[in-house]
Amino acid sequence: MTASPSRLRTLRDYIRWAVSQFHGAHLFFGHGTDNAWDEARQLVLGALHLPWEMSDSYLDCRLEDDECEQLQTLLRRRIEERVPTAYLLGEAWFCGLPFIVDERVLIPRSPIAELIEQRFRPWLPKDPARILDLCTGSGCIGIACAYEFLDAEVVLADLSFDALEVANCNIEQHGLEERVYTVQSDGFDGLPGQRFDLIISNPPYVDAEDFADMPEEYYHEPALGLACGDDGLDLVRRMLAEAADHLTEHGTLIVEVGNSQAHVEALYPEVEFTWLEFAKGGHGVFLLAAKQCREHQALFRERMQRC
Repeated sequence: MTASPSRLRTLRDYIRWAVSQFHGAHLFFGHGTDNAWDEARQLVLGALHLPWEMSDSYLDCRLEDDECEQLQTLLRRRIEERVPTAYLLGEAWFCGLPFIVDERVLIPRSPIAELIEQRFRPWLPKDPARILDLCTGSGCIGIACAYEFLDAEVVLADLSFDALEVANCNIEQHGLEERVYTVQSDGFDGLPGQRFDLIISNPPYVDAEDFADMPEEYYHEPALGLACGDDGLDLVRRMLAEAADHLTEHGTLIVEVGNSQAHVEALYPEVEFTWLEFAKGGHGVFLLAAKQCREHQALFRERMQRC
């Protein structure tokens, strides 16, 4: 993949050329954009530390030779190695906030962002005092919640020490050290006796069939954050069995399971999950009130042991 620097000299040149190359290489777009133009614009502008919303009149600015070489290198990696743009830039956006990301964590893309921006209306009985972001990865969900609920204490929990290193960098970047902190935890194991008004989780939930069929871009992400057993529910079953012990009396549990929604419904036909809808796209996110978690805890435990 080469292009003559004498012919590609402006931002517009590189974006247009990248779009053509992306289409020709049949790249997959699923880590923040859904089309070649937005992906090319994100990569070209982001690599040069230019804002996404900059006026198109600046796209005709000519680039220096070193800037052209930098873009050539990044575009080559995006096309030939299928590295997602967020990893190439070291940054992703979630709820309008920037987050440090690398291949130790998943790239933020959860539809839960829409719930956070709406302050979870109308689902929360009151503003939560304690929030748990379970399987936090980069910490984006919990940190975004900390921006919406200014008096809340937020715990970011994950099994991966590598992921928690990234989450701690993001806590520091956003200046939230006084009320957001990390805990190493396999499910709820590292949180004995702790209760929360709101537990949110985007856990690994990809079933074996979907994991085998994923586009190449996804294999740059940590498998620990994606795959979780034949039906994708190995961790979700544990979470459901233990959630009642970690919610306050009127607490709320929100969990994303994506395409594994069908497995959840098949495994627990007796449970009236609230499946949330999203105006901006997304699916497979359920809500349970603490009362429901208590009522069905014996069932959840039985199904976990059976599997």
